[in-house]
Amino acid sequence: MTAHEVFFLIGPNDEVLYADESDSPSRLPDSRTRWEAIWCERERLVEIAHSHPQGPLGFSEEDESTMTALTTALGRRLTFSVVAPTGMIRREQLPGRSSGNTGTDVVVESEPPWAATLRSRSEM
Repeated sequence: MTAHEVFFLIGPNDEVLYADESDSPSRLPDSRTRWEAIWCERERLVEIAHSHPQGPLGFSEEDESTMTALTTALGRRLTFSVVAPTGMIRREQLPGRSSGNTGTDVVVESEPPWAATLRSRSEM
């Protein structure tokens, strides 16, 4: 198999609550099962992470709209992460799209244990 995007829902204590993956290195098609997992795990959900196996180390336009939709639907702050070959970034984002509400991207110096698993499953 070639490099492909992988998606994790992360709970307390870095527990992987749910995982799925695509066949593409640059796209994770929408999935009803994924949305249902987000809803079912909403109380325990701490972080939503996915890989960009071919880069970039940043959030795409589609990522941005999805993050806004998720924080608005859940009505609370969430942490979002991208794991790429060159590193990992995180952003804490509040609900809504108002100015100054989108959070700041931070390069992660000490990656959580699940990041190595995400990278491996992405075949980076």
